[in-house]
Amino acid sequence: MRDARTVLLVEGASDLVAVETLAVRRGRDLAGEGVRVLPMGGATNVGHFLELLGPRGRGLRLAGLYDAAEEGFVRRGLDRAGLGTAASAARIAELGFHVCVRDLEDELIRALGTDGVQEVLAAEGDLRSFRLFQRQPAQQGRELTAQLRRFIGTRSGRKEAYARLLVHALDLDRVPRPLDGVLASAAPPADGR
Repeated sequence: MRDARTVLLVEGASDLVAVETLAVRRGRDLAGEGVRVLPMGGATNVGHFLELLGPRGRGLRLAGLYDAAEEGFVRRGLDRAGLGTAASAARIAELGFHVCVRDLEDELIRALGTDGVQEVLAAEGDLRSFRLFQRQPAQQGRELTAQLRRFIGTRSGRKEAYARLLVHALDLDRVPRPLDGVLASAAPPADGR
């Protein structure tokens, strides 16, 4: 973290994997650009990281991803850290923090489409497990998108694995807006510093 000029704050490990995977697909060398992706262990910790790394701390350039349900934490954290008044999601995005409607997995599933996600599951040998999962009473009657989100999060390490796989499967013209936005927020400044 010593050589970082920009830090992208993300909620967890799967978000880190998705951002780093997209960076590679876009031909970016985040480490070479002085960009670090830092999982915070949940959005409730954002204020701590903003204070530690922002203008009152290390003075680094900051951007990030968050889920819509966690917007209050992000808004208060940005305000308290002196990064600017975050009165709306649009203003928060101007400050470099991009909102996922539910979470990043949901954004990826919508961008790829349920058929595309099931193709990825099939390629990984998980489609049969998913079909068994769909038969569970708790999954009956739920939308396919919700079933896919839940399945991806059911086993340790699966969210991270599927973050990578789903980002690899995406057409680069269909990358979810928040994921593209946070990576764009980490673009090197025009003056190269």
